[in-house]
Amino acid sequence: KMKLLLVVAAVLAVVSCASFSLEDLEFHAWKLKFEKSYDSPSEEAHRKQIWLSNRKLVLMHNILTDQGLKSYRLGMTYFVFTCHHFNCHRWFPRAALGSFNSSLPHRGSTFVQLPNGTALPDTVDWRDKGYVTEVKDQKQCGSCWAFSATGALEGQHFRKTGKLVSLSEQQLVDCSSNFGNSGCMGGWMDFAFKYIKYNRGIDTEESYPYENGLCRYNHDSIGATCSGYIIVKRFEEQALKEAVATVGPISVTIDASRPSFQLYESGVYYDDGCGSIFLNHAVLAVGYGTENGHDYWLVKNSWGLGWGEKGYIRMSRNKKNQCGIASAARYPLV
Repeated sequence: KMKLLLVVAAVLAVVSCASFSLEDLEFHAWKLKFEKSYDSPSEEAHRKQIWLSNRKLVLMHNILTDQGLKSYRLGMTYFVFTCHHFNCHRWFPRAALGSFNSSLPHRGSTFVQLPNGTALPDTVDWRDKGYVTEVKDQKQCGSCWAFSATGALEGQHFRKTGKLVSLSEQQLVDCSSNFGNSGCMGGWMDFAFKYIKYNRGIDTEESYPYENGLCRYNHDSIGATCSGYIIVKRFEEQALKEAVATVGPISVTIDASRPSFQLYESGVYYDDGCGSIFLNHAVLAVGYGTENGHDYWLVKNSWGLGWGEKGYIRMSRNKKNQCGIASAARYPLV
């Protein structure tokens, strides 16, 4: 609340000094909200033109939403200045998920699906059961894979022990390169699970916080262990539904390259341009449900509370594997 008051006060101060358009005021408020500043007037002018272009995109999209033609709303998020292809922005390097290849041998066990006709709940939200830690922020680092891995392990550790422990993404970024990960330049959840198993544990976030440094793992600060991982049948949303309903939060990978994803604010997300093969972002499926006839997956992102629905997105379910959410799902064994 205090930060919001400061933003309002700053905007009012600007208004009192000169005559500005509504667009000028909105841009100024946006800069204050996300703590943006620029080295020169020319750079700011360039950034403002991009901001105005995206503002137009947001306004036009939300008009369609108000008319019932779209199922989600867009907003002026931190990602307003990303380029057209999200993975070219430094927030998310091209290799942020490493070299995903369906032909690569995986050493995880295969998820055994339930018998046909097995009843599953209509709605699942593992946050309500205590399985999910607070929303985190990967910042300017392609470490989504680490957040997805810890999120799934936090859930399985809670399932086994009844204790919710926030685990160290930074340890995975710093220490798992020998297993195929590349820190802020990308990685894969499988490699993270293999590292944790080999290392006989992963530290708590409290003991090993998210900040740059050398590998400083401490065996005395272990928060959870991992004995392997399970691979959910690829491309099968029903298999993913069964896993989410019966196991807990599941690590999933998606195509997050669409501007509509970066600017997502609320509602059930669907973009027919979203791919299901070339995946570039790792997140955590923590539930599913239906709203106004739209089936959705409840997904925890790692872009902070200021993005989406307080850090979450509801992604379309039963829409031909929208954004590849069922293309590469897995979870750790504890």
